[in-house]
Amino acid sequence: MSYKKISADYLFNGYEILDKDHVLITDDKGFVQDIVAATEAGDDVEVLNGILSPGFVNCHCHLELSHLKDIIPPHTGLIEFLCSVVTKRDFAREVILSAIEKAEKEMYDNGIVVVGDIGNTADTLSVKGRSKIYWQNFIEVLSFTDAKAEENMAHYKRVLSEFTHYSLLTTHRSSLVPHAPYSISPKTFELINAATAGQVISIHNQEHPAEDELYKTGGGDYLRLFKIFGVNQSPFPVTGKSSIRSCLPYFNNGQTILLVHNTFMPEEDIIFAQDYAATNNISLVWCLCPNANLYIENRMPPVELFMSYNCSLVLGTDSYSSNWQLSIIKEVAAVQKCLPTIPLDTILQWATINGAKALGINERFGSFEKGKQPGVVLIEENLAGARRVL
Repeated sequence: MSYKKISADYLFNGYEILDKDHVLITDDKGFVQDIVAATEAGDDVEVLNGILSPGFVNCHCHLELSHLKDIIPPHTGLIEFLCSVVTKRDFAREVILSAIEKAEKEMYDNGIVVVGDIGNTADTLSVKGRSKIYWQNFIEVLSFTDAKAEENMAHYKRVLSEFTHYSLLTTHRSSLVPHAPYSISPKTFELINAATAGQVISIHNQEHPAEDELYKTGGGDYLRLFKIFGVNQSPFPVTGKSSIRSCLPYFNNGQTILLVHNTFMPEEDIIFAQDYAATNNISLVWCLCPNANLYIENRMPPVELFMSYNCSLVLGTDSYSSNWQLSIIKEVAAVQKCLPTIPLDTILQWATINGAKALGINERFGSFEKGKQPGVVLIEENLAGARRVL
């Protein structure tokens, strides 16, 4: 068996940044053998400029929306953005599939090894079947009313079965997930809770103040979105509470739940969510999509507040409808630019080991530990980019 020895200016092992006096050793298939001192590595060490890192974990993407690149302009605000996504999805199938293929290649080339990918359809299936990326497929349910809950769930279960029974995806995982508090009825939440015991799921959370207004009063800007679907008033119960307080209590079945975006989440709701999870048999992971937040609302979520409450943080790119690129290192750079006091190794943990743990695949991905096959990525100076090394 042959071995590959690589060093760089710095080596991030998934937990901390080590200096150039450390060498990563893998076998020819990329399985980590060891990290050793440069004086013990012997000959044939490949020396690179930059930071060596385990492959990146992109916990939130919408690959099937890749054809919307450059279609929706930045800084429209969330409600206008959602209306555009809903009304601009009618592209020729060959255009959709070509865009999906290009986006998958971009993610692979810039060092993404795992993607938690949202989809309402099976459009991405053929590309994923050929992909070297590990996919956690989140089959996203939309169901506005209890009357349609059973029918809608049956439809999305059929989509799920296309992924589950696809022979080339046997090592990938798929699950049903709720889209957002503004698109899931109470009965649908109950059905999803029952169908996802012990699974990893996700939900878009508090991306706009109107989400809370919807549950507190039954009014607000989301009514504009509903009208596109022929719904003239809020179909959801008025609870007088925020959306997270209204919807999280539907879950109690051992799920790991990725709360995605969290752009307008106040401190009291962070406390509520953490306390609810601790006492109701679920785990919470907080997925940040910095560039998507900047693209849509030109605003960052309260990152330092999440850190102060020891929230488990991970990173995602969101889709090409809401980002300039699909690059996790660009998400790392966005956090560092907006919040320069956060140590780089902390942000890189969100991009690697935290994401792997959140998706339940840290036995293979996320860190340079013996026996793992996490991929090897070289991060360029000043976080300008990243490329796959192995």
